[in-house]
Amino acid sequence: MTAYKTVNPATGETLKEFPLATAGEVEEALAASEQAFRDWRTAPVEARAKVMARVAELYRERQDDLARLIATEMGKPLAQARGEVQLVADIYDYYAAEGPGFLKDEPLEVKGGGSAVVRSAPVGPLLGIMPWNYPYYQVARFAAPNLVLGNTILLKHAGSCPQSALAIEAIFKDAGLPEGAYTNLFLSNEQVAEVIADSRVQGVSLTGSERAGAAVAEVAGRNLKKYVLELGGSDPFIVLDAEDLDATVKAAVGGRMGNAGQACTASKRFIVLEDLYEPFVEKFTARMARITPGDPLQEDTKFGPLSSQSAADGLIEQIQDAVDKGATLRTGGHKVDGPGAFVEPTVLTDVTPQMRAYSEELFGPAAVVYKVASVEEAIELANGSPYGLGGSVFSADPDKARDVADRLDTGMVFINSVAQTQADLPFGGVKRSGVGRELGRFGMEEFVNKKLIRTPR
Repeated sequence: MTAYKTVNPATGETLKEFPLATAGEVEEALAASEQAFRDWRTAPVEARAKVMARVAELYRERQDDLARLIATEMGKPLAQARGEVQLVADIYDYYAAEGPGFLKDEPLEVKGGGSAVVRSAPVGPLLGIMPWNYPYYQVARFAAPNLVLGNTILLKHAGSCPQSALAIEAIFKDAGLPEGAYTNLFLSNEQVAEVIADSRVQGVSLTGSERAGAAVAEVAGRNLKKYVLELGGSDPFIVLDAEDLDATVKAAVGGRMGNAGQACTASKRFIVLEDLYEPFVEKFTARMARITPGDPLQEDTKFGPLSSQSAADGLIEQIQDAVDKGATLRTGGHKVDGPGAFVEPTVLTDVTPQMRAYSEELFGPAAVVYKVASVEEAIELANGSPYGLGGSVFSADPDKARDVADRLDTGMVFINSVAQTQADLPFGGVKRSGVGRELGRFGMEEFVNKKLIRTPR
């Protein structure tokens, strides 16, 4: 990759290009980040929090412009784009309000007299590597807690959303963040490895693909750097029973189709007890088939394009592989006629382990529905995925739903709800879905020095 590009996925038109950072620019950013850390770490936490509160204000003030920018760069419909901006503002507000409390010394009860406390101290410059599907949100959940903590940030964003990346950097500058405390860098993969290895960088956080996570973890491990990885998911949506099947199906469609299905926590595998399977598939397919794509810059659009033509092509290949090997295509399965990276909402059934759709993440508007004969079979199928990010359990019996939730090998479970993000709820997974947690109190406990200060009697 020689440049970062804004390519409108609804039209395929290249709008703007940006060159990679030079070696000199990377060195300048590293030096500035280290220098900024020396001052930022000693600023009162209340002062750091005040800057984050101003960041939240600026996101709200610039909401419309920011929404149009990501609608153009990665195809998110305007209403959803505004929702992302609002969530981001909430995250910065949350850490501005709660962060100072999270950083208070923790007294320890010790034998032998005297006192001991654990103090949460920053560790230094961090590298963030962020994806395109939620350009503002993914950065916020990494940057907000760490900046309040006193760390500084170098940010490598996705190659397809360079203008969003620059808009984020501008907000921090306008909010009064010191020079060097947050720096956007247009890096190549080789430059990323060099930055991780640099002695001034103390950790790396990546949200992205399993492949990218493995590559970053390898470099970080070789250089003894702490890392947090938020990777893919193939979240189960388990239907045990339903007092209102229409409401459950509506939730299923919403869980699958938000952001054109391009979310790691989207509901992707629908596991339904056999007595409800046929009516669920019928109603679910009918709802999916009624969804029509539109221009993400139009106010009434709810379903936009995928982020790129290559993303659309990859999803079609996964769907076709399943169909070729015997899966039943209930609806969709094709590109939408005309320009842009549009793929029809798709429902597959009769998917087997020999098909890519069984074990791979379908990152787009494609759902797989499975029939199971028992709760035990539902749990076994849900846990059979290499991923373990989130999941949903639907039942009229809360105790039954909680029992199933307790037995799922995932980092998050939602009962009678699809996945939802809140600033005060921890986010993260297990297995091949990643390492570490973001958001809530846990978001401030990854890149931190839990320093013991002991005063003997």
